[in-house]
Amino acid sequence: MRPFRFLAPIGDGLPDARALVAEARRAEEIGIDVLIRSDHLLEQYAPLPVLATVAAATERIRVGTFVLNVDLRHPAVLAQELASLDVLSGGRLEIGMGAGWNEPEYDAVGIPYDRLPTRVQRLTEAVAVLKGCFADGPFTLAGEHFRITGHDGYPKPVQRPHPPLFLGGGGRRSLTLAAREADIIGLAPRPGDPRSMTAAATEEKIGWVREAAGDRFDALEFNAYPSGGPVVVTNDARSAGAERAQRLGLTVEELLESPHVFIGSVDGLAEKCRELRERFGITSIMLDDPEAAAAVIEKLR
Repeated sequence: MRPFRFLAPIGDGLPDARALVAEARRAEEIGIDVLIRSDHLLEQYAPLPVLATVAAATERIRVGTFVLNVDLRHPAVLAQELASLDVLSGGRLEIGMGAGWNEPEYDAVGIPYDRLPTRVQRLTEAVAVLKGCFADGPFTLAGEHFRITGHDGYPKPVQRPHPPLFLGGGGRRSLTLAAREADIIGLAPRPGDPRSMTAAATEEKIGWVREAAGDRFDALEFNAYPSGGPVVVTNDARSAGAERAQRLGLTVEELLESPHVFIGSVDGLAEKCRELRERFGITSIMLDDPEAAAAVIEKLR
């Protein structure tokens, strides 16, 4: 059975460098496996400088993007930055990429917000560019969105053939791409569709991945994160989840069963992690409360 790997966000709230390093070292101490940073043109740090700072101040913990918006950077330029970070971290990078979703960010800086099929196609080509840059020797790609001619990307990453690639989504189109190209599959709810965070919807998504992945399926790692609201440690999960369930239009049972909701005692949260692994094969779990994560990790390990 695949072991658990726990992820935690790093750098929320624009901490100074000293606080950022202390946060990272504390995460490493309690057993977090991967520190992640999101990618938005909002009030936050850019992800790659944060991850470089964290990697320089730690020894074991891995660093990852969760996730890079492909529309904000040319993938060949991004490949050089990512490979550099993988080399400088000693091979501790994980690459999460996505097609972008926050339309107001696009509007604010004048980037066209294309329809989802176009954005997913652009992500597909960007993944091909990254893999081409990471591979040995020059490559050429004649795509609809990117054209590469005889380019040999440098540096080459430490992790071969490339750092673990994280792709995901809530719809069949995105998950089919992830199944074919990624190492880690992020199971996400569809924006504006609370029912897509239920256990039944998760089983359907895994079915899509299984169909598209073919022989790759058994090698894939599945991730879940608390997109249904922050982690809550409580001895009365039903009461704590009642208002959230009503707001989302779910029953309390559906809410608490969701892979995207973590409400309960430390023992209950540890048991939920076990159930996610046994029922869905989910072993990569992001928890946004460091102390809760520390307690759950202690229970499980």
